[in-house]
Amino acid sequence: MAGAAAPGRAVSGRLILLRHGQSHGNVERRLDTRPPGAELTELGVRQAREFAGSRAAPPGLLLHSVARRAAQTAAAIGAELSMAAREVDSIYEVQAGELEDRNDDDAIAEFNTVYQRWQEGDLAAAMPGGESGHDVLSRYLPVVTELRLRYLDDRDWNTDIVVVSHGAAIRLAAATLAGLDGGFVLERHLANTEAVALVPITDGRWSCVQWGSLTPPFYPGADVHPVEEALRSADPMG
Repeated sequence: MAGAAAPGRAVSGRLILLRHGQSHGNVERRLDTRPPGAELTELGVRQAREFAGSRAAPPGLLLHSVARRAAQTAAAIGAELSMAAREVDSIYEVQAGELEDRNDDDAIAEFNTVYQRWQEGDLAAAMPGGESGHDVLSRYLPVVTELRLRYLDDRDWNTDIVVVSHGAAIRLAAATLAGLDGGFVLERHLANTEAVALVPITDGRWSCVQWGSLTPPFYPGADVHPVEEALRSADPMG
């Protein structure tokens, strides 16, 4: 499980991996993964503004994926905090391949079955015609590593970096970086504008200090059924 920052290390800013606000694709329960994708709903814009209002201080950087819903979320946050947002490639959502744009139970079940295999260690499993877990991590993690090396490992950097990204991709990347239990990750979806907060610790490792409304220690549920839960959920992409 994620631990505290190592003694003696200078206090760093956090990496805030923020899921975008509600999109029209979310409302329709669609597997909307291919950029640019759907726009935010009015609620999604309000959620982004509320996230900005909850901040004690503006982040040092505000970044977003190439997807329209992420860019609009970042723009609404930036407008509230009087700061510019910047697009970053390679942090878009898990690519669903042949399941793209579907909202039927079979497609949602297949997406979440593959995702469960990733969290159980089978990163070679792939979405039909889409990405494997290895594919997602190979494009996502280098972005995080660059942000760490360029900013967070600098002793003079002490502000957060907010990265507006996507639920399934964030959960996979954060679990890998912080060594979180797959059962916990499968059980704890991220609602729109919920975030995972990571801090760098020694030897290139990361500590997860917040997951949505939860703080460490993070324990998996005793009886997790992610596919069934996704089918019941109004938002299976979180």
